[in-house]
Amino acid sequence: MIFFLIGCSILLALLFLAAFFWASKTGQHDDTYTPSVRILFDDELIVTDTEKPLERPSVKRDEDHI
Repeated sequence: MIFFLIGCSILLALLFLAAFFWASKTGQHDDTYTPSVRILFDDELIVTDTEKPLERPSVKRDEDHI
């Protein structure tokens, strides 16, 4: 029974090792810096000619009522 478990664990380890080499070969680990800082950058807002920028509503203050 123990030899079966050892054989299964070695087979599983070889499968994970093959998956790692396949991922490295296909470029999975090429850029490790960009994904970690991508969340820090704001998305660019694209405004077309048909869209108007939003105007802030005028706020009346106490000085305006005098």
